[in-house]
Amino acid sequence: MDTEYRALQQGSSSSWCTADASSWGAAQQQKRQRCQASSSDQVGSSSNSSLKISEPQQIQEEEEEEEDYYMEDDCDDDGDGYDEDDYEFDEADFNQHLADKFDDLDLPPGVEATVPWLQKIAPKEEAKEPPKSNTADENENKYTQFKQFDTVQNFSDHYYAKNSNGEPTRAWSKRVQHDWKLLEKDLPAYIYVRVAEDRMDLLRAAIIGPKGTPYHDGLFFFDVHIPSNYPSGPPAVYYHSGGLRINPNLYDNGKVCLSLLGTWSGRGCEKWNPAQSTMLQVLVSIQALILNDKPYYNEPGYESYANTPQGERSSMDYNDKTFLYSCRTMLYSLRRPPEHFADLVAGHFRVHGHIILAACKHYMAGNDIGSVVPEDEDEEDSEYKSGDAGASSSSSTAPKPKPKPGLIKAIPPNGRSSGSFNPSLKVLYEDLLMEFNVKGADTRKFIVEKLKKNQPAAT
Repeated sequence: MDTEYRALQQGSSSSWCTADASSWGAAQQQKRQRCQASSSDQVGSSSNSSLKISEPQQIQEEEEEEEDYYMEDDCDDDGDGYDEDDYEFDEADFNQHLADKFDDLDLPPGVEATVPWLQKIAPKEEAKEPPKSNTADENENKYTQFKQFDTVQNFSDHYYAKNSNGEPTRAWSKRVQHDWKLLEKDLPAYIYVRVAEDRMDLLRAAIIGPKGTPYHDGLFFFDVHIPSNYPSGPPAVYYHSGGLRINPNLYDNGKVCLSLLGTWSGRGCEKWNPAQSTMLQVLVSIQALILNDKPYYNEPGYESYANTPQGERSSMDYNDKTFLYSCRTMLYSLRRPPEHFADLVAGHFRVHGHIILAACKHYMAGNDIGSVVPEDEDEEDSEYKSGDAGASSSSSTAPKPKPKPGLIKAIPPNGRSSGSFNPSLKVLYEDLLMEFNVKGADTRKFIVEKLKKNQPAAT
């Protein structure tokens, strides 16, 4: 090893010190020479090598070390060696093999940097593919697995969270559990309920607005408190209004006006009956009687105007305003989903966002609120471009005739009394498009359409 060290210091050109991966052929020639018991004292194949060994013992030791630097290949019995064509050279492996021999050698600083095969070869790391995002799949699973009825631990944001019934009686608990079973078994479509295990008096329901109404595809939330005298008295119900009154029976302060709840006068089966009335009946009544297609007539005394020109015009105007409020309620729920319903809100609008946006365009084209939105979107697009008031083979509404010249001043644009409807809905449409896109709804068609409109006109 002293001889090797001196050779490195003197910059010897001996092959065992200066051989590199590109001189593999010369190295194999040396092996054949050793196998043929060559007496040459030249270790390398370079003609200008100046290193000479005088002592036989040193020669033998160096030849043994030299043998280790090469691949462990035995010579053929006949002295011919192996065929180079049968060996596939791996330069990195060869350099690493050589460098390993100098691990224990005390080399001067900087030598390793000038000798390629003295530098350690960094192990090859397999390229790892970044984990694929499965957020969309997880969100979809949460929505599809969202049960219509389920129990939760508590409600921190419940409107009646501060109300306390004290220690519940056995009869009260038994009746509440009976109502829970009815809800779990018989809840109609588009109603979702969560009840609290540690507060049996608290319940929260989400009702999806029915088709054909100004509430269609909206989400409306109600908090329920079951009092200690239940079922002798009806439950208390609070509507999450967001400060909007979207129905004569749903106040902007959250009050729910319904005979069954004792918040409005009623007769016979309209009123709460301790022996027959249930929580299921309350929720179904809100869905069917309040969120209907012509909520204008829910106002006391207005039912007498039903089927009259004045009443129908007022009803249509009320539906216009109600749909605008419904859209605002959608935004309110998207940005502040009630506790335990975030998965339902995100999933619902991800699935239904496309049809809601299409409905907005359908209504801005002059069609009545709640009318069937054409399924053939391409055909609907052509109608918007041509300015037709909504003719479609898949729509239940017939094409609206053009107004007669003498009536143009009497009939407002798009047949609506309020000229602010379209501008207001256009703003809401833009906000909904953004929110639905964030939730993963199919908004590509509407975004492309928006980009085309924003492009400067060709000169």
